[in-house]
Parts: sequence; structure tokens; C-alpha cells
Amino acid sequence: MVPAFQIDQRVVYPSQGVGRILEIREKTFKEIKILYYIIYLEFSDMTVMVPVDKAAGLGLRPIVAHEEAERALAFISEDYAPIPSDWKLRYQMNLDLLKKGSIMDIASVVRSLYHRSKIKELPILERKLYDSAINLLQDEVAYSLTRSKEEIAELIHARLES
Repeated sequence: MVPAFQIDQRVVYPSQGVGRILEIREKTFKEIKILYYIIYLEFSDMTVMVPVDKAAGLGLRPIVAHEEAERALAFISEDYAPIPSDWKLRYQMNLDLLKKGSIMDIASVVRSLYHRSKIKELPILERKLYDSAINLLQDEVAYSLTRSKEEIAELIHARLES
């Protein structure tokens, strides 16, 4: 199998954030040679091994293009449909969106939970989900637009408030 990503390329690992491919290494497992991406995830200070042939199924993807990052930023300031008031249902919906891992799904979670938090304080699990989603969004947008995370955090907050 030919690797889809290169060494030193930044990639997005759903629910984990932006990582950098340190190396592509072959390891033997039960007498079968398997090619792995060795990815360092800065946000969690963790290194993971992802089998090259399972990367697409796990949602590993390149960082979005500049235009897509701009579209996600515009999206969070648009009007949105109300979300269920039952927090467990809302939590599961948002968790599923985060697992899908597209930047628009992440932006959707950020937008809906931010506006929900303005109505009523979020339960602890939902607050953690919101914090995770906003970090994922900031991380990817910062890399895509080559700007600092702090600058992107301010930009996201301003867009949410508008």
C-alpha cells in the first residue's frame, strides 16, 4: 500500500486534532508486515501509530485548504437551527459530529454549544465536548490560515458573538 501522506505533513486525526507525521514505519505483527504512520499530536502531547491501510477508515485527512477554513469561520456566525433541549440527545448528536471529523462538523458543534451555553450553563460532559471542539477548530484553522492559535481563538469568539 502506498502511503497517502508524507513525512512532516500535518494531518487531522478526528477527535484528536492536528498532528505531524514523524515517520512511516514498517512493523511486523503476527508475521505480517504492516506500514504505520507515526503521528505526533501536539495538543495532547501524544504520539500515535496509525496503520496506513486503515488511515482513511479512521478519518485521517489532510488539513483543509484556506477557503474551507474561511468557510468554517463564516459558518459559525450564521443563524442556526435550535438543537434538542435534552442534553443527552444533544451530547450524542454532537459527539457523533466530532467523530466524523470534518471541519464543518466541528464548526457546527462549536456554534450550537456556544449558543446553548448562552441560554443555560452546559453540563460538565457537554462543556468538555465544547472545549474539545473549539480546540480542534482553532488548531486546524490556525494551521490552514498560517496564523497563531491566539489570533484564531479571538477571531472565533468574535464570530460567535456576532
